[in-house]
Amino acid sequence: MSYDILKQHLKKHVDLSTADLDLISSYFKPASLKKKEFLLTQGSICKMEGFVLDGCFRVFTFDKKGNENTLYFATKDWWLMDIDSFMNQTPSDLNIQALEDSKVLLIDRQDKMALYELLPIVEKLFRIIFQKGLVSWQRRLVRNHSFTSKERYFHFIQTYPDISSKLMDKQIASYLGISHEFLSKIKKNKK
Repeated sequence: MSYDILKQHLKKHVDLSTADLDLISSYFKPASLKKKEFLLTQGSICKMEGFVLDGCFRVFTFDKKGNENTLYFATKDWWLMDIDSFMNQTPSDLNIQALEDSKVLLIDRQDKMALYELLPIVEKLFRIIFQKGLVSWQRRLVRNHSFTSKERYFHFIQTYPDISSKLMDKQIASYLGISHEFLSKIKKNKK
């Protein structure tokens, strides 16, 4: 499994030497997941942070009525984890499932903390990555509160055409916070 995608991603955020990139990469372990396989299930502790090399994942939770609520999708060059469970080692509220055969690089909490000590720039690197992720979450919250369902749908398919083409309507509806039936009406009116 190639670490080049991870190295290129890390170089976008901070200036790292080849030796630093090799060292950081050595702390990540490759994993392959089959379609529908779970990397994390609700109630278990998130022991790994993942970087997607190939494939597509969804991060979701079940509400009290058993409905799925999708927080985000992750494809090549994206990170996935339950940050609360990972950092605090508490039971997760989230599920992480492969939507197709996928490959990831995983780092556990102990190795990540060791990297922080060994190579202080890694802490800056992950702070920058975390901040960019937080900005993305904030923008999504603003859209969810200010866009109509139809506007959210069109924004999603225009912004993430590669992801939306891999998903079932039910999964897109779950992400948008609307019913599958309402999404069908939006798509029908679009034509």
